[in-house]
Amino acid sequence: MKLRILLSAYACEPNRGSEPGVGWNVAREAARENEVWVLTRGNNRPAIEAAGEADPNLHFIYYDLPGWARFWKRGQRGIRTYYYLWQAGALRVARQWHERIGFHLVHHVTFVNYWMPSFLAALPAPFLWGPVGGGESLPPGFWSWLGPRARAYEWLRMALRQRGEMDPFVRSAARRSGVALATTEQTAHRLRGLGCRDVRVQSEAGLSDEDVRSLAAMPPPDGKWLRLISLGRLVNWKGFELGVRAFAEFARGDSRSEYWIVGDGPELGPLQRLATELGVGDRVKFFGGQPRDEALRLLGRCDALVHPSLHDSGGWVCLEAMAAGRPVVCLDWGGPGLQVDGETGIKIVPITPGQVVLELSQAFGYLAAAPALRRRMGEAGRRRADEEFRWVRKGLILRRLYRELVRRVPGAGSIEVGAPASVEAGPLAGEAGHGGAIDGWLAKGAD
Repeated sequence: MKLRILLSAYACEPNRGSEPGVGWNVAREAARENEVWVLTRGNNRPAIEAAGEADPNLHFIYYDLPGWARFWKRGQRGIRTYYYLWQAGALRVARQWHERIGFHLVHHVTFVNYWMPSFLAALPAPFLWGPVGGGESLPPGFWSWLGPRARAYEWLRMALRQRGEMDPFVRSAARRSGVALATTEQTAHRLRGLGCRDVRVQSEAGLSDEDVRSLAAMPPPDGKWLRLISLGRLVNWKGFELGVRAFAEFARGDSRSEYWIVGDGPELGPLQRLATELGVGDRVKFFGGQPRDEALRLLGRCDALVHPSLHDSGGWVCLEAMAAGRPVVCLDWGGPGLQVDGETGIKIVPITPGQVVLELSQAFGYLAAAPALRRRMGEAGRRRADEEFRWVRKGLILRRLYRELVRRVPGAGSIEVGAPASVEAGPLAGEAGHGGAIDGWLAKGAD
């Protein structure tokens, strides 16, 4: 029997990574054996329709807040307030669709953030929450290493997280969840503290079959000397300073290796100055922000990925490097610590900044001295990415979980519905820009 599933996917776009990619790929995989309705934002509609995928099991309900509330979307400062209001309005839409469809299960997919609520947990159907992340914290020994600006960011992040944990709607979503999926053990611990009864650890990151094939087809680098690469936003908590310092230490005994850094952000200037001060300014090359295709092309010209992030829930670039057959040097912390194992890379337990810099430089030395080790780790990475992180594989696990949850609730698998639903029919479609099924205080505010 096909299950009728409602997905809450605020972020959902094809051919994207990060959260939009999570929303899109989970929807596609859920619809392989079930009939799926995806409640998402109206501004995702052009990208979804441009993808041209006509899956009879996959329907989209587009909903956005009325115009008076959209000023919150400008920039990153108000996006979480907008998302909170969107969740409240989306519940109105979802309730009407549930009366019409009779969903067997509700699944919150994005945002992938445990301390923001999912109002759709209030629907009278089994509720799956996640995977959600955000419970990862800075390693304790790294606070003194931070500058004033970075320390203020971490304190603000902790304050927002603690405020979110006290939110009654967040706690309600936790208590109502049949299963909560956490991206890391750190987030799992916090979900249990919120009242989740069944918490399981599962990465939100995945790779399409096309990604796996294209990355696996990358030829090996020439191997004349070690070329390292880091990719990502240049912000303090990504730990690129640790990578630069470790490379400078390693470079004292190696005169030819290079370290490439691809990305943009507020740390670009400080990192460039640091490389010059440490005497490796000509061997640490900065490429700035690049489109994904170009960033992956640069990855293909390198021997190993360096990813010393201090609190990453996901770490998609680690999966891409593994699929490309490149070993990963990362911290045994957060999402990358779960994705990478001892056969696919080198993981360093973060205790202090000095200890991490020393062990990173030693890891670079191991890889430089052992091309055969790099090849073995690369081959193991390809196998792991193919077997564990393809969306097809993750979708199979997810669909089994759906049926497990429905079986737990007596009668949930035999919900009666009045009439077949048409996603385009009537005011329930929640069309972007028109307020959809908003009523109550939200509708009054639009006037």
